[in-house]
Amino acid sequence: MKYTAVYVLWLLVLFLVPLSIVVLFSFLEPRVHGGVLWSFSLRSYSYLPQYLRLIWRSAWIAGVSTILTLVLALPVAFYISKSGHKNFLLLLVVVPFWTNSLIRIYAWRVILGNNGVINQFLNRFGLEPVQFLYNPFAVILVIVYTYLPFAILPLFSSMEKVDESILEAALDLGANKREVFVKVLLPNVKAGLLSAFVFVFIPALGSYAIPDLVGGLNSKMIGNEIARQLLIVKNWPVASAMSNLLIVVSLVGILLIMRREKMK
Repeated sequence: MKYTAVYVLWLLVLFLVPLSIVVLFSFLEPRVHGGVLWSFSLRSYSYLPQYLRLIWRSAWIAGVSTILTLVLALPVAFYISKSGHKNFLLLLVVVPFWTNSLIRIYAWRVILGNNGVINQFLNRFGLEPVQFLYNPFAVILVIVYTYLPFAILPLFSSMEKVDESILEAALDLGANKREVFVKVLLPNVKAGLLSAFVFVFIPALGSYAIPDLVGGLNSKMIGNEIARQLLIVKNWPVASAMSNLLIVVSLVGILLIMRREKMK
């Protein structure tokens, strides 16, 4: 009971209370220079339809990034789970977390910039510079790089629990390695796949720093608009309403995937 009370208190303080404040602010009137007026209003939600295109772009970028991240994480997690040097390889996976995320994003600006490492290499062969930055490609690339460890770790945890004799039996029965991976291994790591999807898709959907630093006007995501409403427009209710919409989109996506997995 003691630990349950601590858990409930932690949940209230760090999750339910902040979320309740965001929901409450979305139904209030904005002050001119920030803050809210304690007057009930649905005006902030009336602005949301004009951001549907932005929300769709955010969901598209987050979805593509998540799929690419999972595709890259699956073979890496499988290799680590079967390796004799698991601890060392897992250490390499988490090493990027030792560096500030903003520094890592700026490092990609150095690599992808017009005078960056790649374009300097192309110039040596007389090729014209390529615009790698300030487009959806750059945003997706950096999101995949940033959140790849979040996909590898839960997948590794699931794959490590799979009995290797099942895979060997499938090979003995005539299945090739690709069929074993797709038809035997993946169904046994559904929980890891779902966890990896959630750990990547939700933060990718709400990304702010990545599209702000390496994206352009056509790569702006909903997180950037929420920050603009808070810091520049000073319209806290609209920012709160957009945050609520972001939460709903994330929950709907997760619930649909969970329902699809249960139906299988």
